Amino acid sequence: MTATDTGQVNRSAADIYNDFFVPALFQEWASPVADAANIGPGQRALDVACGTGVLTREVARRVGPDGGTIGLDRNDGMLAVAARSAPAIEWRTGLAEALPFDDDSFDAVVSQFGLMFFEDRHKALVEIWRVLKPGGHLAVAVWDSLERTPGYAAMTALLQRLFGNDVANALRAPFVLGDPPALVDLFANAGIPDAEITTRTGTARFSSLADWVRIDVKGWTLADLIDDQQFETLQTAAADELAQFVQVDGSIAFASPAHIVSARKPV
Repeated sequence: MTATDTGQVNRSAADIYNDFFVPALFQEWASPVADAANIGPGQRALDVACGTGVLTREVARRVGPDGGTIGLDRNDGMLAVAARSAPAIEWRTGLAEALPFDDDSFDAVVSQFGLMFFEDRHKALVEIWRVLKPGGHLAVAVWDSLERTPGYAAMTALLQRLFGNDVANALRAPFVLGDPPALVDLFANAGIPDAEITTRTGTARFSSLADWVRIDVKGWTLADLIDDQQFETLQTAAADELAQFVQVDGSIAFASPAHIVSARKPV
């Protein structure tokens, strides 16, 4: 799989991702995901594919000083940013498909917008279930389909027209698990029974159209696919073709739905 398929950004993009993508897209989901996993004081919890740690920090806040939280990610650049923001949390490099923990190690396991990028989703879910204690809870968030996310549907169509499949596919990648029946089957086939899906609609927010375009390119795998001249072409075209998402104050806002899959491991 390529860096695009696995959502791996470079170190420079990790800083942009944390400073701009997290408040624009990810921050609002940390609390609902932690709720779905029944995170509470004193628990030992794991955040798989933690990125720069927005969910990990919320989990750590909830488990408190008597609990413990580990954030795990394969991307050292993401973890470096995470460690700067919360040095007291334990940050580990590792793969979801081979979690470096014993069976029945955690009261809760969470993962926010990472499952789409795992090289072997089935194996990763088997691993997550393995390290979860009997009676423990998991919660995994994935984006809904691209068709139900109007801003990114339009952005992807623009990238397709300007630059072709390879570039457009980088923006399609986060939305590949948007079909609920297929998502339930994925969990069931990994031995996770009775998984429940809750679909919520959040709101993607960027300060301006120019910022939206810049963040999407410079803070994502597109940073390695679009050169400076192409970036200028995209900015010019976006001013017309994405104008429908510009609010009265010049900011950007559009619906950004996601599925939260939750399950409790039988005792």
